Amino acid sequence: MRLVMLGLPAAGKGTQGRLISEQYRIPHVSTGSMFRGAMRSNTKLGRQARRYIDAGELVPDALAIAIVKERLAQPDCRRGFLLDGFPRTVQQAESLDNALNEINMDVDAAVNIQISEAEAIRRIANRRVCSQCGSTTRVVGNKQAVCTECNGPLLQRPDDNEETARNRLLVYLAQTQPVVDYYRQRGNLVPVNGLQPIEKVYQQIIQRLKRMGIELSDGGGQNGVIIE
Repeated sequence: MRLVMLGLPAAGKGTQGRLISEQYRIPHVSTGSMFRGAMRSNTKLGRQARRYIDAGELVPDALAIAIVKERLAQPDCRRGFLLDGFPRTVQQAESLDNALNEINMDVDAAVNIQISEAEAIRRIANRRVCSQCGSTTRVVGNKQAVCTECNGPLLQRPDDNEETARNRLLVYLAQTQPVVDYYRQRGNLVPVNGLQPIEKVYQQIIQRLKRMGIELSDGGGQNGVIIE
């Protein structure tokens, strides 16, 4: 199973990605984790990326694609992977397809978690991050709460506010929404209703992947994930 996760900011891509990753034992690969991994390993690509990141600049597409290709060529991705946060533009999507073709892979499906713009803004404004374990959660209003994972105090990131949320939406609609159309035209877009409870969103994703002919395995057997 080789998936790309799409959706407005705060649509639940990370949450659903973790659920799929844990159930089917494929790596949940985010853009940030790829860059951090390359830098920790001090690879040539990692050192190049560090120069841009330390300078507060965006990593160029060509370098980002090279890091993606390097990451997806690792042994843990042989059974599949889930990309979260990449591609963000049609150019990146096209480059990703070309890079995967070089290592005899392709994207099986692009899961698009659909929520309204108003809901995205509400979720971002209500999002909190645990200062101890780093997990994220949402709170209602100004209610003080603690992390459900470790009981640590929850903090609001400086950029999690309505003004920033609206700016993120504008960027998404301009750059990433066309990526949805790209995968729709390719016939492998999987739209799901992200306004449902987390478990129902997850079940809808799995059901629609099966309808596309993607046979899923939880990794218990030797054959792993089979793509029909």
